[in-house]
Amino acid sequence: METKPWSWVTWVLFVVLVLAWGFNYLFVNLGLTGSGPLWLATLRAALGLGGMAVLVTAARGWGVLDARGRRDALLLGLPNTTLFFGLWFLGATRVPPGIASVVVYTFPLWVAVLSAPMLNRSLSGAAWASVVAGFVGVALIAQFWSLVGPGVSVVPVLELLGSAGSWAVGTVLFRRRFQTREVLSASAYQVAGGTVGLVAITLLLTPSPLPRPTFDVVASVLWLGLAGTAVAYAIWFTLLDRTPAAQISAYLFLVPAVALAASAALLGERLSAVQAVGVGLVVVAIYGIARAPTSPRAARPVVAGPR
Repeated sequence: METKPWSWVTWVLFVVLVLAWGFNYLFVNLGLTGSGPLWLATLRAALGLGGMAVLVTAARGWGVLDARGRRDALLLGLPNTTLFFGLWFLGATRVPPGIASVVVYTFPLWVAVLSAPMLNRSLSGAAWASVVAGFVGVALIAQFWSLVGPGVSVVPVLELLGSAGSWAVGTVLFRRRFQTREVLSASAYQVAGGTVGLVAITLLLTPSPLPRPTFDVVASVLWLGLAGTAVAYAIWFTLLDRTPAAQISAYLFLVPAVALAASAALLGERLSAVQAVGVGLVVVAIYGIARAPTSPRAARPVVAGPR
C-alpha cells in the first residue's frame, strides 16, 4: 500500500523527537559527572513516570487495562526499564555518548532476531543481512579482537549490548501481550514497574545518599525525565496516530547520527577509522532492518517508546 507524504507538522514533530532521543545520550554523560549511574537511571525513570502519568491522565487511558494487564505491564518494566536503563547508564560511564547511542540502537536488530521465534515472524534475506552487518559493526566499534591498547573497553560495550537486548526482549513481549489501544496505559505501568526495580537495585548496590543537586545533575534529570521521556512519549504516540510505524522506524538511524554529531561538536568525541566503519555498518543496518520485507504476522508495529 502506498504511503502518503508526511506533512510539515509531522516532519517537525519527528525532528523534535529525534533531537530529544539523540541528546539523551549527552545528558546521560552530563549527569554522570555528579551522580552514580544507577541513581541517575532511577531519577530519570521516576521523573519520566510522573510525566507519563500526566500524559495518560490527559488521554483518559487509565481504565483500559484489567488487573492481569496491569500486573503484566508492571513485570515488563523489569527488562524494558530496570535492566535497560541500568545497563545503559553503567556502560555510559566508560563509553562516549556517540558510540553508546550506536550500540544501544542495535535494538532493532535484536528485535528482528527475537521476533522470529517469539512472534512467529519470518525474516527475509535482507533482514538477516542487516542483522549480520549491524553486529559486525558493533565488533568493529568495540574492537573485540584486542583487549589492550586504544579503543573502547569491551566490558562497557557488553553492558550497552545487554541494555539493547533487554529492551528488545521487553518490547517483543510487550507486542505479544498488548493491543494498540492498551499501549499508552501499559507503557506507563511498565515505567512504574521498572522504576520500582531500579529503586530496589540502587538501594541494594549503591546505598549511599542521593546525588547532590548540582546544576549538571538537575539539568540531566530534567532533560531525561521530561524532554527525553514524557514529551517524547507524547510526540511518539501522536506520530503513530498519523503515520505507519514502519515509516517512522526507517528513520530511527537518525537518533545515533544526532548523538554522534552532537558529541563530536560539543564534547570533541572522535572515532578511529575502524570505529567509523563500524558505526556506518550499524546505521545502515538500522535502516535496512526497518525497510526489509516482513511477513504478514509482523504487521503490528514496534511500540517501544522513546529512549
